[in-house]
Amino acid sequence: MPEGHSVHRLARQFQDVFGGRRLAVSSPQGRFTAGAELLNGHVMTEAAAHGKQLFLRFDHDVFLHVHLGLYGAWNFGGDSSFRGASSIGAPRRIGESETASTGEDHDYAGPPEPVGAVRVRLVSDHGWADLRGATTCAAITSDEAAAVLKRLGPDPLRNLPGDRDEFIRRLSRRKTAVALLLMDQSVLAGVGNIYRAEVLFRQALDPWTPGNAIDAATAGRLWDDAVQAMSDGVRDGRIVTTPPRLWTVANGTVPDADAHFVYKREGLPCRACGTLVGMAEIGTRKLYWCPGCQL
Repeated sequence: MPEGHSVHRLARQFQDVFGGRRLAVSSPQGRFTAGAELLNGHVMTEAAAHGKQLFLRFDHDVFLHVHLGLYGAWNFGGDSSFRGASSIGAPRRIGESETASTGEDHDYAGPPEPVGAVRVRLVSDHGWADLRGATTCAAITSDEAAAVLKRLGPDPLRNLPGDRDEFIRRLSRRKTAVALLLMDQSVLAGVGNIYRAEVLFRQALDPWTPGNAIDAATAGRLWDDAVQAMSDGVRDGRIVTTPPRLWTVANGTVPDADAHFVYKREGLPCRACGTLVGMAEIGTRKLYWCPGCQL
């Protein structure tokens, strides 16, 4: 499932290529026909993300709400003025990074015929976007969008005034292990399995520590590190949590093997202490951590 930085990059991309444009909206697959009819012919005014949720707002105050889930993906294409990635979402070709498009189709004459189960297609005068396989794809009102947001915790990539304190409050009132709480979207929106493992390692925090046993200063550092790590992900288009001194090459491209401290490195020596990185199941997901550093 794409983590929050990918969805924020999607929102920026939609704003860049579709913001202020009147869109033709359809459902080639047929499963979103009624929703497409509500949006068809209207101007997309704003694209925004909160955690893993994407909201495209139209000029009649109706939103396209999308959660990609495990199998959802957006594909884009268009003419030379249309700058978009060709794929964001599943399948991830290189970790969490998307496949880039040059956007230089000088012979563009409209979108191609839909391929596969396209849930929704958005078309402007310069390009198109197709959505497949999403967990959520719905046309909703502003009140319904507000209700979705109310159920979510603060988003480190929005980092609004009060968000840090709200995260500390939500974390401290739960007895659940912090490794589970960081993946609970009602506590912290946007963090997935990679950021969870890497931030806990970078803060040398035992993943099984109950939330209510973490002091406010430590919880604040968790928030700050999530802000930093996820902001780097938005900038880079992939998750790299290690510093340059640990990279085997210095040509601007970080090898996948060097990108993380503990994620998917079970059985390998910890980059900091040499202890073998561990892996365990927690909440039906794999947790990676260093038994030496995170005591």
